[in-house]
Amino acid sequence: MGDQIQFIVEKLNQEPFRKNYNLISFDSLESLQLLQLLSDVLGEIDPKHAVDIREELPEQTAKRMLNLLGILKYKPPGTVSDLSAFRQGLVTGSKTVIHPVLHWLLQRTSELRTRAYLARFLVKLEVPAEFLQDDTVADFNKQYEELMEAFKNLHKEHEQLKISGLSTAEIRRDIGAMEEEKDQLAKRVERLKKRVETVQNHQRMLEIARQLRLEKEREESLAQQKQEQKSQLFHVEQKLQRAQVQLKEMQHMVADSKPDSLMKKLEEEMNFNSYLVTEKIPREVESKKTSVYFLQKVVAEPAMTQADLTALESERDEVNAEINQLIEKRMIKYEPTDSKFSMYRQQASIISRKKEAKAEELQAAKEEMSSLERQMEQKSSQAHELEGSEVLTEDEFKQYVSKLRSKNTFYKKKRLEIAEITAEFGILQRTEELLRQRHEAIQQQLQATEEKKGISGYSYTQEELERVSAVKSEMDEVKGQTLDNMSEMVKKLNAMVAEKKASLAPVIKELRQLRQNCQELTQECDEKKIQYDSCAAGLETNCSALEQEVKGLLEECAQEESNYHYINCMKRSLEIQLQRAKEEMKAYMSPDPQERRRAAREQYTRIILEQENLGKKLREKQKVVRESHGPNMKQMKMWQDFEQLMECKRECFLKQQNQAAVGQIIQEGGKDRLVL
Repeated sequence: MGDQIQFIVEKLNQEPFRKNYNLISFDSLESLQLLQLLSDVLGEIDPKHAVDIREELPEQTAKRMLNLLGILKYKPPGTVSDLSAFRQGLVTGSKTVIHPVLHWLLQRTSELRTRAYLARFLVKLEVPAEFLQDDTVADFNKQYEELMEAFKNLHKEHEQLKISGLSTAEIRRDIGAMEEEKDQLAKRVERLKKRVETVQNHQRMLEIARQLRLEKEREESLAQQKQEQKSQLFHVEQKLQRAQVQLKEMQHMVADSKPDSLMKKLEEEMNFNSYLVTEKIPREVESKKTSVYFLQKVVAEPAMTQADLTALESERDEVNAEINQLIEKRMIKYEPTDSKFSMYRQQASIISRKKEAKAEELQAAKEEMSSLERQMEQKSSQAHELEGSEVLTEDEFKQYVSKLRSKNTFYKKKRLEIAEITAEFGILQRTEELLRQRHEAIQQQLQATEEKKGISGYSYTQEELERVSAVKSEMDEVKGQTLDNMSEMVKKLNAMVAEKKASLAPVIKELRQLRQNCQELTQECDEKKIQYDSCAAGLETNCSALEQEVKGLLEECAQEESNYHYINCMKRSLEIQLQRAKEEMKAYMSPDPQERRRAAREQYTRIILEQENLGKKLREKQKVVRESHGPNMKQMKMWQDFEQLMECKRECFLKQQNQAAVGQIIQEGGKDRLVL
């Protein structure tokens, strides 16, 4: 019980309740607060029950909660085995009743929410049979059942779509990818339009291209129509051949047979068809309708638990036992007088079963023959499509097989050559890409090294030399003395560049070796990363599957434990009832009158007689009261009037006394004044 209360408190403190309870505050809740808390939890499962219980009567609250708990398939635990006690505890807000209900509801809130949602649409409204005689009511009821079936199908499709794994994120990604592809295609079309606009007579060329495309589409449609007409012609020829074969067979049968045999065959076929139409097919249709009716009835009912299935199985076993007992009694009752008829009935039933079996065998043989004919037609059509209308002979087929083998060998050889060329092309393409990347990297490294060493680059040096030579030519015209200085400067720069190149050569060689090692390590790292990702994905999949399995087993264990306790409680209750019934039977069958009086039947009979006598007396008293009601009411009215009259007299008397006392006081005051 402590674990149960702790679980309830934890769930109530979470979303969407957020009650902020602890064990002490939850245990100190009053009955009205517990009922309101239960109503809030039921309102979270079904929004219709989110009401304030102070605004409705206790009987309405209990009825509403019991109705929803019945829809949710709640079974009272073993401590509340009596349903009337459970209802009384629910009305009064007993903790022994409310706490197990809250624990059961909070354990499976999402499942119960789905069940309550489905119950709003799948709990069938029972219409009395006399109302269904009306055509309008029957049509509405049929439309109601069709809508219920449509809702079931839509809900199943919705659940399948949820399980299929098509999430909104994936759909949005696909939509985004398609929009990007659309934008790329639009840009490509724009580029092509701009490129075409520069060509002369591009409008005329576009028109010619459009006409060419239309003609190609028309050619494809005509080729497709031609192929369809060829296939139709082939099927017509096949039908003609079959009709000719049937005609020949019929002519052969007519030529070789007599009218009596033909009539006999027709009579046999007619008898077989009439048996199928009048006996076999109606019986099968009736059985199918019955099974469909029961299946619809099962589907319309709410989901059943294991306890419901166990109860139905036990009820089925009891009904079967009763049926067997009734059959045995009937056989014992009618066997001596109806032995001959029973023998004939058995023979007739055996013959009817044999007849049904032979009819089924004949039907199966006909279906097999028709399927073989369809297969033969398909094979002949395939042969006609592959090699024409004629069927190959054995020698031609052998030549065809040898030719096919040689072609297959030649095809495999060419395919190997293509694979080798493709592999070599891929290697060369990858080599070219690597060399290009290496060249770019070397150039960048060389520029970085030159900048680091104080040289901005050879190309830049060449440009600087050309600029210096131009300045030198200008300066030669102005001043010829600067030529020697410039030439010495150029020599120094060239020597410096050569020296830097010589010093960078070993560094470049080491860099190449390091790049090669880096490429190998990168490739190895990618392979290891792929292996790690695949291993991690497999482990995650196995872990999730094991978690789901453990969760399912825990739920199954909890369900089985609940079923076990429920069965034990029901067993205990049934044993007590059985013991009480045995004691009652023993007391009722006892020859001792004192013992028999203590039997419940005698006590209830005595109580019934006493209540009947009391009812008679009360009815007689009611009759007397009803007869004297009018005079008594008149007498009561007269007494009320008399009481009012006496009250008025008393008030008048009191007023007179007060007035007399006041007058006496005034007289005494006057006398005193006179004396003074």
